[in-house]
Amino acid sequence: MSNVHELHFLKEKIQALKDEGVYRKLPILEGANEAEITLNGKKVINLSSNNYLGFANHPRLKKAAIEAVEKYGVGAGAVRTIIGNMDIHEEMEQVLAEFKREEAVMVFQSGFNCNAGTIQAVTEKGDLIISDELNHASIIDGARLSRADKKVYKHSDMNHLEEVLKENRDKYRNMLIITDGVFSMDGDIAPLPELVTLAEKYNAMTYVDDAHGSGVLGESGRGTVDHFGLHGRVDFTIGTLSKAIGVIGGYVAGSDTMKDWLSHRGRPLLFSTYLPPAAVGAITEAVKLLMSTTEYTDRLWNNAKYFKEKISQLGYNIGNSATPITPVIIGEEGKTMEFSKKLLENGVFVSGIVFPTVPKGTGRVRCMVTAAHTKEQLDRAIEVFKKVGEEMKVL
Repeated sequence: MSNVHELHFLKEKIQALKDEGVYRKLPILEGANEAEITLNGKKVINLSSNNYLGFANHPRLKKAAIEAVEKYGVGAGAVRTIIGNMDIHEEMEQVLAEFKREEAVMVFQSGFNCNAGTIQAVTEKGDLIISDELNHASIIDGARLSRADKKVYKHSDMNHLEEVLKENRDKYRNMLIITDGVFSMDGDIAPLPELVTLAEKYNAMTYVDDAHGSGVLGESGRGTVDHFGLHGRVDFTIGTLSKAIGVIGGYVAGSDTMKDWLSHRGRPLLFSTYLPPAAVGAITEAVKLLMSTTEYTDRLWNNAKYFKEKISQLGYNIGNSATPITPVIIGEEGKTMEFSKKLLENGVFVSGIVFPTVPKGTGRVRCMVTAAHTKEQLDRAIEVFKKVGEEMKVL
């Protein structure tokens, strides 16, 4: 038998990861994703989840999920366009549209699916996609699926964006500017007011991926567009249902026209079974909860400000984050992974993030503070950062 099945070329690549000190085994979480968790058999403070509002294990969401299963079963049973579209799916989108203060919302099975499905559906040959250089991997993949031409502008650099717009306006039919609302590695916010003004000046459409702004920025977590008061001026706003909302899925908020078209051309909707009832029940409950109170977003921001202040006081470089995402920048790749490992040994789980996710030499542990953390847990985590920083001579 030939040794082609040995996959030698992959074994070599895996060995290279080991040599570089960036190989990892998947951590195993025992129980729900909470502020304090049991990970690989050890109790630790969790500073690595996207569960911003503590909704992933919220009793009201669990109850709604269970009730939906009792009535609708465990699966949708088909793609949405055939017989997988239930009345609860329709209600979920109506509630989301109301929450987002937009005409319509189209929900996809994940945020990644959302970008993969929407970008190629709204652009074609003869169009131009103009993308921020630090945009999320799913935007890059979504743009690759489009037959439009692509240009990249320097991160949040509006002068550079204007140059690209000016230079290309006459060469293309439609232009689509794409940016993250909140950039997930640094926690900085896109300069949306300037971006939208430029888009209107050059007659370009705008597309904001607000995965890390959903449930975080704006009134009770309505997102970056709401934060800047730009309703009706952003053509496609992408939100996630798997971070702050605590469940799974992604959505596009915008016009009825957008929704109508995506129901015919959004490929993940046409070729993949729709969201299961449990997820839909929980999502709808989460959004109703946010519409009724600012308690969760208030607590999130109080915790984030508290943590940032204390970590800065220790002398760590936390970059220019303007959101609860707090990168603690260590620098060299191997050292960053070692720092993360030492934190874990001392009872704090923060995953190390290194090249190629972030530029070489800017390795960091990315701290995700949530509404569910207590001050006491945050204080304990800060103590560990102090201890490990001193031991490793990072401070």
